[in-house]
Amino acid sequence: MFECFRGGAGDVLTRAEYLADFGRVHRGDIGLLAKIERGQTFKEPGSPSWEAFASGDWAGSLRLIQDERDSVSAYFRDTARRGLAFRRIRVVEFPVSPYLQWEMNVLRLRSELGEDIRVLDARRISALERDAPLPEVVLLGRSVMYAVIYDDELKGAGARRFTDTEQIGQTTREFEALYAMGEGFAEFFEREIAPLAPPTVHHSPPADR
Repeated sequence: MFECFRGGAGDVLTRAEYLADFGRVHRGDIGLLAKIERGQTFKEPGSPSWEAFASGDWAGSLRLIQDERDSVSAYFRDTARRGLAFRRIRVVEFPVSPYLQWEMNVLRLRSELGEDIRVLDARRISALERDAPLPEVVLLGRSVMYAVIYDDELKGAGARRFTDTEQIGQTTREFEALYAMGEGFAEFFEREIAPLAPPTVHHSPPADR
């Protein structure tokens, strides 16, 4: 599965180019926005909730997630009006990483307000990942898809862009097969995430000067 993403294929976009291209296509007439998230730890500077989480303020982080409720709700009202479906597969390894525990609370809000999210235990796809982990994929209708790129610090750094319609069609079918394997988000969250204690964030020691 997802063979077209192997070997560095695709047109490489910087982060600014990726965001601009994504925004342009997203505003167009597309019926599906689909994402696969595989990594278990990322950094999201610029997100107030993530920054609170990274500083060790778990209660503040959760509060800031809820502060986004109105804007997230408005986004999903707009996508519903446009007939745009938003689906996400979130691959999870156990034990759940601190970052993933935080992100699951972000996704809980999005799930409540209109995003269709399924959770996939990484152990169920081990046979698919013998050679490499699943790519971080974003599909925008039948127009374009991206393999998201992260830098050495696990920050978003751009994407590889694909526009071949056969590759997009094949990837969409593969996405749907994995989506069907996933568990409903609410059930997973209540069983695996809600009982967890606040995560402990480990900070790297400062570099010697």
